[in-house]
Amino acid sequence: MTTRRQFLIGTTASLAALGSGKMSLGKEPARRPLVISTWNHGLASNDRAWEILSKNGRAVDAVEAGVQVAEGDPDVTSVGYGGWPDREGHVTLDSCIMDEKGNAGSVAFLQNFKHPVAVARKVMDDTPHVMLVGEGARRFALEKGFKEEDLLTEQAREQWQKWLKTEEYKPWSPQSNPTHDTISMLALDQAGDLSGSCTTSGLAFKMHGRVGDSPIIGAALFVDNEVGSACATGVGEEVMKTVGSFLIVELMRNGMSPIDACKEGVARIIRKNPNWRDVQVGYLAMDRYGRVGAYAIHPGFQYAVHDGIENRLFNAESHSG
Repeated sequence: MTTRRQFLIGTTASLAALGSGKMSLGKEPARRPLVISTWNHGLASNDRAWEILSKNGRAVDAVEAGVQVAEGDPDVTSVGYGGWPDREGHVTLDSCIMDEKGNAGSVAFLQNFKHPVAVARKVMDDTPHVMLVGEGARRFALEKGFKEEDLLTEQAREQWQKWLKTEEYKPWSPQSNPTHDTISMLALDQAGDLSGSCTTSGLAFKMHGRVGDSPIIGAALFVDNEVGSACATGVGEEVMKTVGSFLIVELMRNGMSPIDACKEGVARIIRKNPNWRDVQVGYLAMDRYGRVGAYAIHPGFQYAVHDGIENRLFNAESHSG
């Protein structure tokens, strides 16, 4: 019989391995439940998701509720309420969600709704479609009872007005867009089912109408319950051009560990883009056994892991680091 001390020692060792990006390659029983997410605002989002997972809730419910914490936080300047606007002063939001059965929903170029992931969930559950955009997404949200509100905070307005003085537009440089950190979340529930979500306000001061990878199934997010799940953060154009999250799940299907699959996802971008030094992309993956991997082009990408014992932030390995 495993004692509590033995369990804690094993969990600590597993978390240490997570931090190094190295997990056992054996087909051990799944560690579950488990929730992981991108960036430091993933910690609070993980806590919300864990409230659901700890009560034997579904992973899809956990990832929907979890990222809403970041969406509703005015201090998170790249997601939902508080997100920095486009060059015309409009906060436009993109989001997607995917469950263990392969069902998916997304919204793009949505304005005036604080929780686009909840609207995406309604697209998944209540329509035969996957994606709604712009005015169509707005009408659908109103029909479903969501309330419109102004999402441009005073802080975001001040930053936009400051930007207007120069209108310097360098969407590719991670240095020029330090606030761009989409939250993506993956969860494994007690039943062994996987789900994921992604939500963002996109690049600060982007061209009006620009949509990144965050609402694109297969780019920002992909879930296959038989294999694993993956998600992305960073410059969405690079993720879309390599269909990054789908690629990583397929690599895991063919036997790669999550960390090696994330490394190959990054390598694919680097091989195809001679200007890769000017962009940042980070990938996060979890297989059906609860093994986790993360990798980025440049140092600085962080991810949060909650297993019920601890909720910790880790620094991902990177190509240039």
